[in-house]
Amino acid sequence: MASQTVGFIFARGGSKGLPRKNLLPLGGKSLLAHAIVVALECPSLDRVIVSTDDREIAETARAHGAEVPFLRPAELAGDETPEWLAWQHAIRFVQEEAGEGLGIFVSLPPTSPLRSVEDVEACIRTLAGSDADMVITVREAERNPYFNMVLLDRDGSARLVIEPESKVYRRQDAPAVYDMTTVAYVARPEFILTHSSIFQGRVRAVVVPPERALDIDTELDLKLAELLLSG
Repeated sequence: MASQTVGFIFARGGSKGLPRKNLLPLGGKSLLAHAIVVALECPSLDRVIVSTDDREIAETARAHGAEVPFLRPAELAGDETPEWLAWQHAIRFVQEEAGEGLGIFVSLPPTSPLRSVEDVEACIRTLAGSDADMVITVREAERNPYFNMVLLDRDGSARLVIEPESKVYRRQDAPAVYDMTTVAYVARPEFILTHSSIFQGRVRAVVVPPERALDIDTELDLKLAELLLSG
């Protein structure tokens, strides 16, 4: 069977910061629904699968057009469980239990509801056109370890996180650094199955604008997303 490009949305029922976060409303639909809508609009995705341990999330996912061919085991949905293990579980399901080829793995977390189809497609193109094991999304960082990020020593003294080779008087003159975002993770399934973290492999990045890279973690993030969505 031909290899497929599959979009996965990992949405467990629990959440430390915002209870039931994946089902919270934003602009008339849940964070989960936002992720599904974008995934279904991506021309490169052959399937959209939601991995969850929660029956209400599963019902919501199906109502918005995603597949939920399995419920994630509870031991893969705990607060301390690395999501990487859930990635491996989902890949194995598609490859082994469903008997289908999986060429490219795409994860679209519900916590980035302002992503665009082009953001996702750019990541898929980058992986397909390179020798990378994984493609991540990043945005330009607001703080820079060479200029205005500090460590505090035990005595309270502050020092730069990274001491530049020469004096930096403006942030623009410091080496450019980026924040990772949760807009998309695109990877080769074999890499995920044989490794345990992103930077164990060859990683490339796609830069996304900050207004599409907002990660929902707090009530303030949700309010800001409402403003950006309505603007």
